Amino acid sequence: MGLKNASDKYPVAVIGAGSFGTAVANLLAENSEVLLHSRRAEAVERINKERINNGQKLHPNIRATDNLQEITDNCYLIFPSVSSDTFRQVMKNMSSFLRPDHILIHCTKGFDIKLEPGKTILDKDIILKPSDIYTMSKVILEETCVKRVGCMSGPNLAREIANKHPAATVIASKFNEVIREGESAIRSNRLQVYSNHDIYAVELAGVLKNSMALAAGALGGLGYGQNAMAFLITRGLGEIIRLATAMGAERQAFLGLAGIGDLVATCTSPMSRNYTVGSRLAKGETLEQIIATSTEVAEGIKTVSISKKLADSTGVKLPIIQNIYRALFEGLDVKTALDYLMEYRWGYDADYL
Repeated sequence: MGLKNASDKYPVAVIGAGSFGTAVANLLAENSEVLLHSRRAEAVERINKERINNGQKLHPNIRATDNLQEITDNCYLIFPSVSSDTFRQVMKNMSSFLRPDHILIHCTKGFDIKLEPGKTILDKDIILKPSDIYTMSKVILEETCVKRVGCMSGPNLAREIANKHPAATVIASKFNEVIREGESAIRSNRLQVYSNHDIYAVELAGVLKNSMALAAGALGGLGYGQNAMAFLITRGLGEIIRLATAMGAERQAFLGLAGIGDLVATCTSPMSRNYTVGSRLAKGETLEQIIATSTEVAEGIKTVSISKKLADSTGVKLPIIQNIYRALFEGLDVKTALDYLMEYRWGYDADYL
């Protein structure tokens, strides 16, 4: 591009004006002008007029727009931050405007799975293999001409970032240029940035931990303390690593911020949707009741179903995930599931290394 950093001259864009997208936009705005995309014109008008979105006061450098072409014409560096359910369609909508010289660093912790019409990932008869799983970077490469792709992941709770609490994140990409551009755009005195070239492992870590957050909520709902939580987090990390390596990932990323760091933050935060689902389940509500009274399905519910199906096809033993699956989908009492885990013969400590 002939520039040291894309954000030295050009604005940076965030696709998705949800809680996390807004928090990321405020971080980026400390270093450059930011275009924040919302697909709803009325939301754009409200954001630009009121200067508040999702309870967050907007930095003066942020301007909202519903025009994807305006973003791609004016920004080299773009941060998609939309749900995994809509991510592929958003990429399709953007594809005709994107160029090979764009850089996309996504902030979405989820999987895209192609299913038969009428099927959902929660259906019990679905069979999944690792080759059926699409990370968001793979979706970008499949649906657009963009090659320089990265992801932002780590212990990044939206509410804490919005409240300007100190935090750290990981920018992962196969390309040094993508890492350099992302780091330059988002680093600030309240956000430390680390790099990782294993984008696949970083993406898997960001998704697979969701099921453990749900299990952590179940522990909290039962009133158990930090000994039990530490047990869950360490053994849960082992299950995540075993499944991820069966999917073709390397272990190292799971021992850093995007792995154990994100797992600790998610499992110890009652603010997360996944933790809330686990807590409600432990207090006697059914999955149907929880879904019926939630505005959106927590990612952990889908992740548990995906992980269980992958365990079945790969032969990986995942006692925590398999028991949470039984509690979610087969009516197993949460206390009974925990009792089973306490009786399980675990064997060697840190057996995932």
